[in-house]
Amino acid sequence: MEQLDRIYKEMPIEKIPWDIESPPRALVEMVEHEMVRPCKTVDLGCGTGNYAIYLAGQGFDVTGIDVSPTAITIAQKRAEEKGVHCTFLVADVLGNLEELSGSFAFAYDWELLHHLFPEQRITYVRNVHRLLAPNGKYLSVCFSEQDPQFGGSGKYRKTPIDTVLYFSSESELKELFTPYFSIIDLKTIEIQGKTGNHVANYVLMENKEND
Repeated sequence: MEQLDRIYKEMPIEKIPWDIESPPRALVEMVEHEMVRPCKTVDLGCGTGNYAIYLAGQGFDVTGIDVSPTAITIAQKRAEEKGVHCTFLVADVLGNLEELSGSFAFAYDWELLHHLFPEQRITYVRNVHRLLAPNGKYLSVCFSEQDPQFGGSGKYRKTPIDTVLYFSSESELKELFTPYFSIIDLKTIEIQGKTGNHVANYVLMENKEND
């Protein structure tokens, strides 16, 4: 996780591959089609806050968390510049998330899950399940094993900026999520990147009753 903070410290924002200011089409469509309505929301792995700021502008009560203190500082500044209220906190999605209070009606991670390896994911998914209110919505979007980027084969792939990502299949995501969430929509989509589009897994879910 220190590697990610170093990227935010040392790399110009415009060169960070995942830092795209305009919100992704799939998220915008969810809002426009009222698949999720303004509510208490958590952005997991918010980076510099672009999508949290978008949702706040649409009336959502958004808390964004990221493991990188540098990213959170940038996010706070961006929100202030745009005159939008968001709460941004430094927190590790694999930790106990004691920084967050109350339950959320909507949670999402956009291009976070492929930074987490299989042995880490169950801890993360349990955290999301615990944070969400019963029947709360959860959207997760991560790179698909069908994606041709970074060599185009293998589950673990090294990127040009020396991060290692894990590329998932729809079937393994279904197995990961179904103990805790009811899947509303599971599909493969194309998402925009700075250096080309990616093939990604899109999973929209509803939280099951907390244990």
